[in-house]
Amino acid sequence: MNLSDVNLNDLDVFESGCPHEMFATLRREAPVFWQEEPGGPGYWAITKYDDLKYISRHPKQFSNERRGVMLREPDPNTVAFQQQIMLSMDPPRHHQYRSLVNKAFTPRMVNNLRPRIRQMCVEIVDRVIEKGECDFVEDLAAPLPMLVICELMGIPEEDRRHVYDIGNKMVGFDDPEYHADGKPLDMTLDENSDGTKYAAEMFLYAAKLREKAIAHPGEDLATALVNAEIEGRKLTPEEFNFFFLLLLIAGNETTRTVTSNGMNSLLDHPGQLDTLKKDLSLLDSAVEEILRFSPAVHSFRRTTTETVEVRGQELPENSKLILWYPSANRDEDAFADPEKFDIRRSPNDHVAFGYGEHYCLGANLARMELQEIFRELVTRIDGMERTGPLRRLRSNFINGVKEMQVKFTPGPVAG
Repeated sequence: MNLSDVNLNDLDVFESGCPHEMFATLRREAPVFWQEEPGGPGYWAITKYDDLKYISRHPKQFSNERRGVMLREPDPNTVAFQQQIMLSMDPPRHHQYRSLVNKAFTPRMVNNLRPRIRQMCVEIVDRVIEKGECDFVEDLAAPLPMLVICELMGIPEEDRRHVYDIGNKMVGFDDPEYHADGKPLDMTLDENSDGTKYAAEMFLYAAKLREKAIAHPGEDLATALVNAEIEGRKLTPEEFNFFFLLLLIAGNETTRTVTSNGMNSLLDHPGQLDTLKKDLSLLDSAVEEILRFSPAVHSFRRTTTETVEVRGQELPENSKLILWYPSANRDEDAFADPEKFDIRRSPNDHVAFGYGEHYCLGANLARMELQEIFRELVTRIDGMERTGPLRRLRSNFINGVKEMQVKFTPGPVAG
């Protein structure tokens, strides 16, 4: 592939699969690459591991907050909206919010969930194992992260599908399938836009959840969040709403995506799947390799706050940079034989959870969920194979799978 063939804006390319050949060309020939952008200012594509890590640990020079973290160029209303989400904050504001949320989202709270998560995985597999076929995404990958978030936040069972559907629409904003008119979602925050409508739905539900946590406190994250304080200050109702939005999208969509991508990788490498079935001590390293090989997030944005230099290229203030995580995770200078899927890989210092200031708050919870669902899948389901092509999300933001039809040897329910 030539540099002239590179187009990171082409969603048709991403819908057919992560463009690893494109990324390999950029790492080799133009690791800081200027990408023209129809309807936008253009941006610098960052594809090397060390550059991504450097930028991620220098938030004073490379801002999340100035123009948000999404590749699509935001209007002023959308920037103001994004700046209320912790992912789009810079220090010191980001430190304050993260510290407050950390007081509620404790390792103890996460660790106490493992027995319940394990039981959820048993129940998820039980629902399909006698049939011998299912849509892997909808039936096996999607339920666990949504169940965990709902349990964490105290969301009643009757509300869970509604919350799940809104999250799908917000994450799949470039995919026409998720929207009634068959067009990509209008994510501007004008009065009548889709983005405003879905955000309003989500916030209305978050407000209801907050009121429930205040009136009927429980052993859940919503109750912990409304009571958490830092320097005598609690989360405002608006801040609670934005955290709920972040948790729902970051904690649900991404884990579902990695589960689907991970099983797809194992099916592509049957020898690795057989190895894991025979030796469950490899489960932790298999999860890390699944995360490296096909991470949930394609890209996040940074904006320069001053003139800086990256790999010899001068970038003026307000330059738009896009960090490409699948590329960094297959950088030849960071990983031995990076195109090989190896569940024994060690060390495996991938950046699937980000790096530095905005390292994923829920990384330990996501790892636990992935470990437990794959434990259940590889020990109870045999002979799995795809029965049709994957249907992928049309997005250069989330590296998602919408549908993966599979068949397998029917088995007994655990109960």
